[in-house]
Amino acid sequence: MLLGALCRFGEAMSREEKQKLRNQVVEMFDHAYQNYMDHAYPADELMPLTCRGRVRGLEPSRGDVDDALGKFSLTLIDTLDTLVLLNKTTEFEAAVRSVLSDVRLDNDIVVSVFETNIRVLGGLLGGHSMAVMLKEGGQHMLWYQDELLHMAKDLGLRLLPAFNTSSGLPYPRINLKHGVRGPETRTGTETDTCTACAGTMILEFAALSRFTGDPVFEDHARRALDFLWEKRQRNSNLVGTTINIHSGEWVRRDSGVGAGIDSYYEYLLKAYILLGDDLFLQRFNIHYASIMKYISQPPLLLDVHIHKPLLPARTWMDSLLAFFPGLQVLKGDIRPAIETHEMLYQVTKKHNFLPEAFTTDFRVHWAQHPLRPEFAESTYFLYKATGDPYYLEAGRTILDNLNRFARVPCGFAAMKDVRTGSHEDRMDSFFLAEMFKYLFLLFAEAEDIPFDVEDYVFTTEAHLLPLSLSTTPNSSSIPSNRTSDEELDDSNFDWTCPNTRLLFPDPAFPRSLREPIRSAVDKSCPRPAPYREPGMGRPPLRAQDFMANNPEHLELLRRMGVSLVHLKDGRVQLVQHATQAVSAVAAEDGVRFMQEMMELSSQQQKEQLPPRAIQIVSHPFFGRVVLTAGPAQFGTDLSKGSTGVQGFVTVAEPYSGCTEITNGEYVQGHIALLQRGQCMFAEKARNIQKAGAIGGIVIDDNEGSSSDTAPLFQMAGDGRSTDDVTLPLLFLFHKEGNILLEALKEYREVEVLLSDKARDRVVDVQEEEDCQTEATTPTSFKPVSQSQMSTEELDKSVPEEVTPAKEVSPAEELRIEEEDRAVPPLADTAQPKEERDSEKTEEPRGDKDLSSQSVDQLLADWQEDLEAFKQMEKDDL
Repeated sequence: MLLGALCRFGEAMSREEKQKLRNQVVEMFDHAYQNYMDHAYPADELMPLTCRGRVRGLEPSRGDVDDALGKFSLTLIDTLDTLVLLNKTTEFEAAVRSVLSDVRLDNDIVVSVFETNIRVLGGLLGGHSMAVMLKEGGQHMLWYQDELLHMAKDLGLRLLPAFNTSSGLPYPRINLKHGVRGPETRTGTETDTCTACAGTMILEFAALSRFTGDPVFEDHARRALDFLWEKRQRNSNLVGTTINIHSGEWVRRDSGVGAGIDSYYEYLLKAYILLGDDLFLQRFNIHYASIMKYISQPPLLLDVHIHKPLLPARTWMDSLLAFFPGLQVLKGDIRPAIETHEMLYQVTKKHNFLPEAFTTDFRVHWAQHPLRPEFAESTYFLYKATGDPYYLEAGRTILDNLNRFARVPCGFAAMKDVRTGSHEDRMDSFFLAEMFKYLFLLFAEAEDIPFDVEDYVFTTEAHLLPLSLSTTPNSSSIPSNRTSDEELDDSNFDWTCPNTRLLFPDPAFPRSLREPIRSAVDKSCPRPAPYREPGMGRPPLRAQDFMANNPEHLELLRRMGVSLVHLKDGRVQLVQHATQAVSAVAAEDGVRFMQEMMELSSQQQKEQLPPRAIQIVSHPFFGRVVLTAGPAQFGTDLSKGSTGVQGFVTVAEPYSGCTEITNGEYVQGHIALLQRGQCMFAEKARNIQKAGAIGGIVIDDNEGSSSDTAPLFQMAGDGRSTDDVTLPLLFLFHKEGNILLEALKEYREVEVLLSDKARDRVVDVQEEEDCQTEATTPTSFKPVSQSQMSTEELDKSVPEEVTPAKEVSPAEELRIEEEDRAVPPLADTAQPKEERDSEKTEEPRGDKDLSSQSVDQLLADWQEDLEAFKQMEKDDL
């Protein structure tokens, strides 16, 4: 009766429709997995835009995110149990044989303890669990003799030295060959780790102990959890985000359920489910009560300070918290799970994917989306708990968006910017390990699954560990710090999951929770205007109007006591000396000007303008490859049109575009490709426009430059009116430009769409498969030293970087793009330096003019600047 009522309030999905979607999930998995095996294996990950493997050390460093790569065929190991779940037994057997014959775990490489545990150790244990299950079935894997388990134990022993600290918390990184001690390890000097890093070991380590009979692994994981529990803030019962592994002091005292903490809470509850130890449930319930008291503001989940839990720590949320509704389902707290999931669903529909971070008014804060599976995970668990077909439609939305926006000929590419639809050349291993598991289970019937998933618990990487491990004895030699009776209040504990029939006496109940949240997201408010102190006058020169090469402006600055210091790398620094102003009033104007300049810098960093998109729409790409491009301050504004500009590309002659175009018959009616340098951007635009071009793309001549590692910028004019330029001009860094040039070289006729964001690219799958065989792999790109890249990206005229300072204080530094006037930088969106797929790069300040200084001197200067910048950042934190 309940199911029938539910179907009346949400359109029931037929078995045929579910089967169609289930088959679509399998086809998508095959597309991703086969391209990894064809183009990347034995590399750790697939680079789907360039159709090759990502090998650490051969590609430009991406910062902390590369710590997941250990030259151990990461994606294959992470995918083992997915193959079994999707009924690909033959492929699983072949994959296990490949792992056993090809993978080495003793590489001289520094890896993340956290990532290696959840992805590699978890993958080996999940693969072992599946192999044992299949062998017991009597038809497959009959040759298997626990080889994956032996590899898992070898890896566990290699990770154990990380726990050699006075607190028992593990070092964040370890050398697989040398451990953490000694100069050859290149690690062991870290003092901090995140809470999730230290608290997300118990499932894999306890499973390893119980599979092998060696308690040492579980003992160390329990000791780390005990220490974190002891260090919680006793009044709020919350934990911070980052902790000192030696002293136990909290380094970052903000607390939430997203990046940096997320899986610590997850593993407390799941450790109880897997191991049956009430201690873990007691601790989880105490934490959960505090989360719901302080962090949960339905439907939002906002970080707070652990010592002042009523004080918000930030006004934005990161996408990793999307796992939390699923955890609330396991807890049995369905109502807030429905509310938060609905908020996430509406944000997903607003931006096609969950941005890496978004504000409380549901706008993009960090625009990346590395194909994270957490929202799909919560969707699956909510469907399991409610049977509401609404969640099947949410799953359909996930599938459609992946196919429309992320699918490329060689797999699925992460979104570099959800606003434009531009891609990043990465497909993380967790995409195959998690996304397709949860989507398959969402649409599968019981008879479609080769085993009973209720007999397993999912790790944070969705690896399957059997619940039978709870009956395996653990001869632990280290007693846990039992929670005292005084700290427990049984009235707060739900010791069993509630009956969902009692939770939903009214079948319309879930819908009644969702409606107001949908309205709230749809009617999200605009950002408030920046606060300005009352009574503050305006200086005679506004910061946003300042032009460093304007003599009148320089004279106004001199009168206000502000002078320009020319630095050796071509930048200029603003310095204010109040005593040098012509009057007290002028000195006050100077102070206000400096304050405005610093506010302008802060706003430019926060209010990053969205980049533009160059979408390759011709065969064999069909719109599936989108390149991130920078706009111009002149010409057609692509953000004001709905269609963009579409046409075939051709290389202009001369390539620089700085003189009259000599191949005008080819450029006419086409989009001209130009090389950066030798003249101003506006001059290039005028020359190709005169030749009849309908658009232009300027490609950086700095080999190896990429929007992955350098911030985009707006191309400024040439100091005179640019109203005569009516075509759109976009800028590509060298790496992205090379993808376009290689496509032109291979296919001769390449059609692109210039727009503010990528358009839908729905292509028949069979059509794509037919065409894919003709595609070739673009040439690889040489890694480039950071010192070769410039954050002050202009044409070949020397940039000026303007820095306001009082007595040249480095803490008040400011960057402004300068060509003929100050241009706000169009920076690439920042990324969270948190756990899984954390990604943060220090942005170098190179010098575009290499003629006057030696390379060695430039490197030394750059290193000096970088160290100062790091210190500034550390002081800020």
